[in-house]
Amino acid sequence: MNRASLLTQADWQRALTNDQARAAELFGRPEAEQKRLGYFHTLREICQQPWTWLHTCDRMMASRERLRQHVAGIRSLVLTGSGSSEYAAQCVCLPLQNELGISTESISGGALLMYGGGTLSLGRPGLLVSLARSGDSPESRGALELMLDTEPEFKHVVVTCNEQGSLARDSRLHEKVHVITLPSETHDKSLVMTSSFTNLLLAARFIGMLERPDEYRNLCEGLSKITGELIRSKFDSLAKIASTDFRRAVFLGSGSRFAASREAALKMLELTSGRVTTLCETYLGFRHGPMSYVQDDTLIVCNLSCDSTIRAYELDLLHELDRKKLGLSKLIVGEDIPDSVVREGDGVIECQGLTELGDEESPTVCVVVAQLLAFFRCLEEGLQPDSPSEGGIINRVVEKFPLHTPS
Repeated sequence: MNRASLLTQADWQRALTNDQARAAELFGRPEAEQKRLGYFHTLREICQQPWTWLHTCDRMMASRERLRQHVAGIRSLVLTGSGSSEYAAQCVCLPLQNELGISTESISGGALLMYGGGTLSLGRPGLLVSLARSGDSPESRGALELMLDTEPEFKHVVVTCNEQGSLARDSRLHEKVHVITLPSETHDKSLVMTSSFTNLLLAARFIGMLERPDEYRNLCEGLSKITGELIRSKFDSLAKIASTDFRRAVFLGSGSRFAASREAALKMLELTSGRVTTLCETYLGFRHGPMSYVQDDTLIVCNLSCDSTIRAYELDLLHELDRKKLGLSKLIVGEDIPDSVVREGDGVIECQGLTELGDEESPTVCVVVAQLLAFFRCLEEGLQPDSPSEGGIINRVVEKFPLHTPS
């Protein structure tokens, strides 16, 4: 970070701790105490995101010409990753497809390993974009190597937060692969992905805006402003919601916000070590059976669209939930949330500016809300956000497993 960015972030953190009692408590402890309590890294990695996005913007702009060369002439675009990285890819598929006018899809690294090129779009030539935090998981390297060996008509871009990871290091040896490493601060030290998730998402988002770089910068700056203000003003509110007596959580979203809901559900599951069980679904899909998941101990997190037609369907479901008196409470996230869908005990997170940015740019903001909610719930459960997995069931990097050659 340059000096101006550091000063801006320092001023913002002072405002946060002045305005939000929970922030003052958490940030106010000595660093050694924060590390002993196990939240030092996760707290900073969540709160630093508005500034990291500006640096990722600079990094992607510097790779613009190489990316244009890789995108030129392709007839299909595939984004791949594993776990949270896959969900980051899913968040951007719709806008990329609309902007590029070609088939665009997200395919997990595991699917590529097991089924190879059979999972890919028929459009050739194509571009495969691999997203990874560490680049050291078995799928990341194995999937790329398999595609390099078996799909000669595909070019490759690797976007990773870890310059020293095996994916970045080994990929530089291939002339068909362009490697982009994001700023070092995006390589989370916490077990769960927070900064890395949103930065990988925004990095991939640039592929659809290569001919509109100023618009991309405005997007990153707009998201930074909206999310910085959201954290500064809603920190205590989310801590309070996380302290309520829910044991289940449902995350609802439409379009790109459904992909964000998949990540949100995973964050709550990981950070509570499975003590809070989760479900994610689309609004219309929720009626087809998954609504039976909702019990009296269920928090329903509702990410609202800015599009009037899509929102009409979403609000219909919220009215139905209220009419049937389902769930413990709702947490509604969006802009200009109508009072008619807010019942007693519900939480409201107003995000000013989302409508102006556009409906497909909201997943980043929705995910940050979910990260804070899960972080606070982790603390409520007496767990340590930096390493919440009891007994080490899951790890920061997936354990090695054997890679099998397709027959």
